[in-house]
Amino acid sequence: MSLKKQALKGMLWTFIQQMSSQSISFVVSIILARLLLPEEFGLIALLGIFIALGDVLINSGLTQSLIRTDNADNADYSTIFYFNILISTIIYLLLFFTAPLIATFYNQPLLVDITRVYCLIFIINAFSIIQNTRLAKELDFKKQTIITIPSLLIGSTIGIVMALNGFGVWSLVWSAISRSLALTIQFWWWSPWIPTFNIKMDKIKYHLNFGYKLTIAGIIDTLFKDIYTIIIGKFFDPMQVGFYNRANTLRQFPVKNFTAVLNAVSFPLFSKIQHDDIQLKNAYKKIMQMSIFLVAPTLLFMAVLAEPLFRFLLTDKWLPAVPYFQVLCFIGILQPISSYNLNILNVKGRSDLFLKLEFIKKTFAIFIIIFSFQWGIYGLLFGHVFLSFTGFLLNSYYSGNFINYKTIEQLKDITPTIFLACFASVIIFLVDNLLESLHNTDFIRILVGCIVGSFIFLLLSNLFKLSSLKELKIIIINRKIRDTTHE
Repeated sequence: MSLKKQALKGMLWTFIQQMSSQSISFVVSIILARLLLPEEFGLIALLGIFIALGDVLINSGLTQSLIRTDNADNADYSTIFYFNILISTIIYLLLFFTAPLIATFYNQPLLVDITRVYCLIFIINAFSIIQNTRLAKELDFKKQTIITIPSLLIGSTIGIVMALNGFGVWSLVWSAISRSLALTIQFWWWSPWIPTFNIKMDKIKYHLNFGYKLTIAGIIDTLFKDIYTIIIGKFFDPMQVGFYNRANTLRQFPVKNFTAVLNAVSFPLFSKIQHDDIQLKNAYKKIMQMSIFLVAPTLLFMAVLAEPLFRFLLTDKWLPAVPYFQVLCFIGILQPISSYNLNILNVKGRSDLFLKLEFIKKTFAIFIIIFSFQWGIYGLLFGHVFLSFTGFLLNSYYSGNFINYKTIEQLKDITPTIFLACFASVIIFLVDNLLESLHNTDFIRILVGCIVGSFIFLLLSNLFKLSSLKELKIIIINRKIRDTTHE
């Protein structure tokens, strides 16, 4: 099978996985949001930074090193497998004994027990990281889909049943643990790879030499990505953390659905063509434009329809999260492109430059956060929007030099799509105000707004001949032809 066919097949299965898993997660989160209180979601969100840091340390950038290594053998995989288990156990024990300090910092005594139980997922996940990495390296996203969806259904069912029976925040804890356990069991069941005791120190040194820079960069990025949750959790009550977390989760829904499909395929794909800069540039350009074409209108439409959307899905008790959500939507537009830019640095083996960029961006972020904090949560959020744009400029500048795809050229390629999405959003705003004045239901406002916005956006995209729309048509037509042929 050709590389292009592999990529398209991988993209299709990743799309199925993402749409299925994210749709299930989305429905489950709505059910749980109706059953649980904002402050209960807030308690789990307070642990978010520790969970994210643990994931970064366990991974240590080693999985990316394995993916980009052309001739990784069983010694590579087995060595990193046992190394991950060791690190995950150390991290769990560290969090187990520091749980009282975490609870004291946030002034939430319940966090002691929650931390000690929830963080068991570190050890559970460590047993399946290599199996998952091998599937990604082989672009076998079909098998990942078969594994992911049942695991999510198991975890979701346990969470809902516990919430209905009054377990509160523990419903979220055991939902996450059961999902991780189901994933790990299935990865071992489906994967033909079994670790051996062929452990070599030189393998650890080789992969750490690439991975430790990504680990440090990941730690820095995680600290600053979750710093808003830390600040809100420290200086405001858990209910505000819950509102912020719910707004951020809903904002991430389309971003994860659309960009994770492309992101999951892009790094292994970029790794296979890392030595051909022309081909690498063309592949990156198409993925970037497709990502913006899908994400920009979706986020902007959701921002305009945020009030009826939150009330319809989550009930009135979550309406204070609406303004947070609207600001966060603007942050999400450029987020995928920044990730793709960093993927270019990784496949080129420049994890040192990756780390340097993180230091530059986060040093700048400290000043922005200190400056914006005086205006409260909204000041922090608008400062985050500014940081998102400057982060894109820095990432695109450095990665663009490797593939001769300058920042200004990238901006020219995505600006038309964003402009058309903004224009369609203005039309939605006007139509929604009219519907609201006529006392239409929230469902009608959402439905009509989405239909009108999508029609305007696609009509203008076709009129201005956006390349992403052409690519999307080709993918759909080719898929229909293949389906007809198979019939």
